[in-house]
Amino acid sequence: MAVEELQSVIKRCQILEEQDFKEEDFGLFQLAGQRCLEEGHISQLLEIIQNEENKVILKTMGWNLVGPVVRSLLCNDKDDDKRKDYYQMLDLLVKLCNPKELLLGLLELIEEPSGKQISQIILLLLPSLQTVIQKLPNNKAYSVGLALSTLWSQLSVLPVPYAKEQIQADEYGLCQCCKALIEFTKPFMGDVINAKENSTEDEKLKDELLKFCFKSLKCPLLTAQFLEQSEKVENDPLRYFATEIIGFLSAVGHSFPKMIFNHGRKKKTWNYLEFEEEEDKQLADSMASLAYLVFVQGIDIDQLPMVLSPSYLLQFNMGHIDVFLQRTEESVFSKGLELLENGLLRIEDNSLLYQYLEIKSFLTVPQGLVKVMTLCPIETLRKKGLAMLQLYINKLDSQGKYTLFRCLLNTSNHSGVEAFIIQNIKNQIDISFKKAHTNKWFTGPHLISLLDLVLCLPEGAETDLLQHSDRIMASLNLLRYLVIKENENDNQTGVWTELGKIENNFLKPLHMGLNMSKAHYEAEIKNSQENSQERQKSKELCSLTVGGEEMPNMPPEMQQQVLHSALFTFDLIESVLARVEELIEIKTKSTSEENTGIK
Repeated sequence: MAVEELQSVIKRCQILEEQDFKEEDFGLFQLAGQRCLEEGHISQLLEIIQNEENKVILKTMGWNLVGPVVRSLLCNDKDDDKRKDYYQMLDLLVKLCNPKELLLGLLELIEEPSGKQISQIILLLLPSLQTVIQKLPNNKAYSVGLALSTLWSQLSVLPVPYAKEQIQADEYGLCQCCKALIEFTKPFMGDVINAKENSTEDEKLKDELLKFCFKSLKCPLLTAQFLEQSEKVENDPLRYFATEIIGFLSAVGHSFPKMIFNHGRKKKTWNYLEFEEEEDKQLADSMASLAYLVFVQGIDIDQLPMVLSPSYLLQFNMGHIDVFLQRTEESVFSKGLELLENGLLRIEDNSLLYQYLEIKSFLTVPQGLVKVMTLCPIETLRKKGLAMLQLYINKLDSQGKYTLFRCLLNTSNHSGVEAFIIQNIKNQIDISFKKAHTNKWFTGPHLISLLDLVLCLPEGAETDLLQHSDRIMASLNLLRYLVIKENENDNQTGVWTELGKIENNFLKPLHMGLNMSKAHYEAEIKNSQENSQERQKSKELCSLTVGGEEMPNMPPEMQQQVLHSALFTFDLIESVLARVEELIEIKTKSTSEENTGIK
């Protein structure tokens, strides 16, 4: 019945001119063709499409059959004979139909699916889509741009495989699609490369291809993980995709070294291609991805000039590193750590001039490292962040270290990080003592200014000592070191001159804070012990506030353990504090006796 209905529509239209076809004819043609497929009249439908007499009708109406044919092809994945006929139908329709109508129909089909079906339909339709665009008589640039944008929008929702096993399994087909997308794009790249004259249309096509490259650098390449460089390229489809994209950039006349080094300047434009503000935000991700691929993965790194100094390369990469570290995805900010390490390892210790810290990214990057160190849930990345911050500190000259220490002490708001910085300050003072020439940044007035930030309690005697225990212990250890190391008569560090201020701002408030904190926790322990029998009987869970934050409900035994642990911390602080005060007393008494001549 469906075949007869289709033939009836065709017979009626065969005597008409194209412009005389009615809207209802299109609808009846599509409905009858779809029913032929549903009822299994595959061979009859194929014969109708193959019939030379139906060419004109198929040219105008045939694109309506593409959707039903494609859906039938996807549903019949086991019947090889039917699939062969479906493929033949699709090829014939692509050959016969109006390319403009067919282009829109194919893109609508690509936009329809979700999940794993996205890659299935893209892999199926890419060859047809390529053929259709190549048949278009004009506006090829617009059509290429529309197709690439549609394809990228669909691919961007697919999960990017992370581990080697995921890449090999390619469950959602992203890797296959990336490879197919390169093959789809190559003919249009060839049109641009081989163009004898740069016409307006050629420039527009170049524009669309360049935008596609930038989009691809952001997704999937920004989050993509790559196998070891020793792996063959064919075993790493994402590396192959990255290599081809960078090759495309060079092929259309956009040298990636210029892009990396020009990005971040006020004018965001390459030749004819200008970017709006929102596009430029995305461009920052793309440029960071490009820098990582070149400097860390080594893709086409031989194109870089060999005369560039390590500090120059680091300067331009710091903006890209900052982009990585501002992201929240672990796979992204881990790339920032790798790119930073790659740049820092090229630079000698103590050689990075303090003037670099006047560049915004040279201060925001270490602040980004602090976020990684304190907020990242993965221990290996937290440790890597700490190692990179230490490496960065090592590369700075003395004034640079001093400036960075002040910045991080004022902005980190984390006791462990502040303790780490204070330990670094102690190391620099120690180095200064050992050198023949005094380092003015870690002795005298500059050091005193830094010690004002270190040897104090953020909120005086009311400071939460448990929350700030790491910082307090580091500060006490630094003070103890200074008292032992520094001779009062020499007073290179100035600590003896400032001793009165240190006692008022740090030692006395710390004594008061310890007394209050110990009294509070001892009372809590006593109260907990008095009520422990009742709680054990009822098996009631206890709540406890530590460091200003309410802890999860816990059994009485665990509550006791937490309280005793806090008291142990206070005892430890008090022990070091007592030792510091004892050393100060011994040193001042000894100096006083020497000055008065008493032996």
